[in-house]
Amino acid sequence: MAFKLPELPYAYDALAPYMSVETLQFHHDKHHLAYVDNGNKFAGAGTKYDGKSIEDICKEAFAAKDMPVVNNVGQHYNHNHFWKWMKKGGGGKSLPGKLAGHVTTYGGYDKLRTDFVQAGVTQFGSGWCWLAVKGGKLEVMKTPNGENPLMHGASPILGCDVWEHSYYIDYRNARQKYLEAFVDHLVNWDHVEEMLGQVK
Repeated sequence: MAFKLPELPYAYDALAPYMSVETLQFHHDKHHLAYVDNGNKFAGAGTKYDGKSIEDICKEAFAAKDMPVVNNVGQHYNHNHFWKWMKKGGGGKSLPGKLAGHVTTYGGYDKLRTDFVQAGVTQFGSGWCWLAVKGGKLEVMKTPNGENPLMHGASPILGCDVWEHSYYIDYRNARQKYLEAFVDHLVNWDHVEEMLGQVK
């Protein structure tokens, strides 16, 4: 089955002023599309990955050190969820029930926010910061390039893209401000809760 670029789940102007129309147009329409096209080239029909789930492809490619697939199919997986991890009027401390319980066990919302933002700030170069579940517990992680927690034995439930194309138009080099705006104003905690419910 060929990889396809998903539609954004909101209008291009829905996330303003925290993420601009221009950023979404470049990031979704150009960058994500390139990952889809390259993913189909490296892991599409006729390859050993044909017919496998995107999650299994991510894990298998990482184990095999197949970096073109890790980075392009990984980025397709990451972005499929990235768009859903944001919504108009998102962010803040009001968390759904199951997630709220896990966050309390982690050490509370303020600790989680600080750790998540710092993971993104300290990810050298391009990559992602994550909230994942590993061994039944929440864990803040960071990964380079197109990698994700699936490749490291964890289940991602929230991720933020810290590649420069994700924020440079709106924030220039102020990555921390972008990450703070993401957590405080954009996160769709309902999608985080939904992914938490899918962790096995």
